[in-house]
Amino acid sequence: MNASQKKIILEKDLQSYNLRRPILCYGHFNVIHPGHIRYLEYAKAIGSTLCVVIQSDRELLSHQGDYFFNGSERALNLASLQLVDYVIVLDKLDLSKIIKEVNPKSLVLGREFEQAFEEKSSAILNNTATQIESVGGSIIFHGGDVHYSQSSLAIDIPARQEKELSYLAACKRQKIHKIDLLKRINNFTESSLLVIGDTILDQYIACEPIGMSAEAPVVVMRELDEDKFLGGAGIVAANVSALGAKCYYLSVVGTDQNADIVRDFLNEFNIESSLLEDQSRPTTFKIRYLVENQKMFRVSRLKEHNLNKLIEKKLIKKVNDLSDSIDGILVCDFLYGVITPNLLDAIKQISKKKNIPFYCDLQCSSQLGSILKFSDSALICPTEREARIGIGAKDDGLEWVANQVLNQTNSKNLVMKLGADGFIAYERKPGGFINRQPFPSLSQNPLDVTGAGDSVLAALAVGMSSGASLMESSAIAVRVAAAAVETIGNQPIKLQKLKEKIEGLY
Repeated sequence: MNASQKKIILEKDLQSYNLRRPILCYGHFNVIHPGHIRYLEYAKAIGSTLCVVIQSDRELLSHQGDYFFNGSERALNLASLQLVDYVIVLDKLDLSKIIKEVNPKSLVLGREFEQAFEEKSSAILNNTATQIESVGGSIIFHGGDVHYSQSSLAIDIPARQEKELSYLAACKRQKIHKIDLLKRINNFTESSLLVIGDTILDQYIACEPIGMSAEAPVVVMRELDEDKFLGGAGIVAANVSALGAKCYYLSVVGTDQNADIVRDFLNEFNIESSLLEDQSRPTTFKIRYLVENQKMFRVSRLKEHNLNKLIEKKLIKKVNDLSDSIDGILVCDFLYGVITPNLLDAIKQISKKKNIPFYCDLQCSSQLGSILKFSDSALICPTEREARIGIGAKDDGLEWVANQVLNQTNSKNLVMKLGADGFIAYERKPGGFINRQPFPSLSQNPLDVTGAGDSVLAALAVGMSSGASLMESSAIAVRVAAAAVETIGNQPIKLQKLKEKIEGLY
C-alpha cells in the first residue's frame, strides 16, 4: 500500500482513526482542477487536519454516472494531493452520519451550497446542519481565494515536467491519443472560417535606461529598436490562416497609414479581408515599451464608440454574403465598437438560419463588457475575471461560476482561461451532463503572453469547425498557446510547427 492509499479511510474503519477535530470538505471531485485546489487550500489553512468526504458511486449513478470515475479512483486522486490528510468515500452512510463519527471543527462547503441551506431545500443538508451544530462545529461557505495571476518567475524544470505529465493525463482521461490529434490537424485545411472584430496594430519599442531625469523623478530611456505586429481580431485571423484553414476577415479601420500596414499584414498571412474605413476613428494602435523583454508601460491610441448605422449595415451584409462559404464564425470583441448589439444579433440569426456555429471571445482587460451577451454560442472563452464580472460573482467557487456562465448564456461549450494555470474546458453532453477537463499551461517562463488567448481561440475554432470535439481541440490549443508565448510579439503559429509539437508527444 502506497502513501496515497494509506490516506483513504473506509467507513467501517472510522472509529479506529483519531482525527482530532478535522476540517471536512465535501463533493464528488470527479476531475480535480485549480478551483478545487483553491477550495482545499482555504480549508487546510483553518485547521491542522483536512479530511475530504466524497460522494458515493451509488449517488452519482443516479445522475449520469457513466461520466464519473468510481469512488476508488476519485479517492486516490485526492489522496495524492499533499494538502489532503484523509479521504472518506461515502457508501452506506451520509454526510451527517460522518460528522457524528468524526466530530469536525468545521465543514467547508462551496458557495453553491449556501442557497440550499438558506432555503432548506435539501433534507440531507438540513440534517448535516443540525448534526454539525450538535457537535459544536460550524459550517463555512467558501470557494477558495480568487487570484488572476502568478507571481513566481523562476524557471522550475521539475514543474515543467509535471505539467507535461498533467497534460498527458488529461488526454488519457478524455481518451485522446496522439494519432487522433494528428488526424484532426490534417483536417484543418478543409475548413473555412470568418473572423470578425476589432483590429489592432501593436508596436513594440525596445529601450535601455540611461539614468534619472534632472527635471522630475522619472527614468530616462533611449529607444534601441521597434517592430510592429498585427493584433486584436486580426491576429486571431492570422492564427486561423497559419493553422491551414481558409480565413475571411471583416473589420473596421481608420483612414490612416496604420490601416495600410494592417492590410499588408493580412495579405502576408494569406487572409481574404474586407476592411471598412471609418473616418471618425483612427486604426487602434498600441505601443509597448520594453527593457530587456520586460514591458514597462503601454500607450494606446483609440476610439471606443460604436459604429455608425451605415458601416454596421455594410458589415451585416458582408456576413450574410459569406455565410454560404464558411464553417464557423469567430467573434473577437475587444470592446472598441465594432461588435455592436445589432451586428451581434445579426450574427446569431445567421448562425441559427444557416446552422453555422459561432465562437466568441471578449477581451476586457482595460474596458467594461459582459460575456453574457454571447448567448446561444457554440463556444465562449472568457478569462476567470471576465466570467466573474459577467455574473457578478466576486468570491464564489470557480466551478459554480463556470456553470452559471454556461446556464445564463445557454452556450454549448465553455473554456475558462486561468492564465498561468492553463484553462478548464466544459463540454455539454446528451442529457445535460457537463464534461469538464482542466488543461495545464505548458510554458513555465513565457517571454510574452500577449498572444496566448488569441492562439487558443483560433485553435479551438479551427479544430471544432473541422470536426474535432471540444476536448480534442483543447488538447491542440494547449500546444499552440505554448508555442505562441515563446516569442516576443503576437505572431501566428504555423501548422507545421503545431504538427511537430504533437508528433513530439510520448
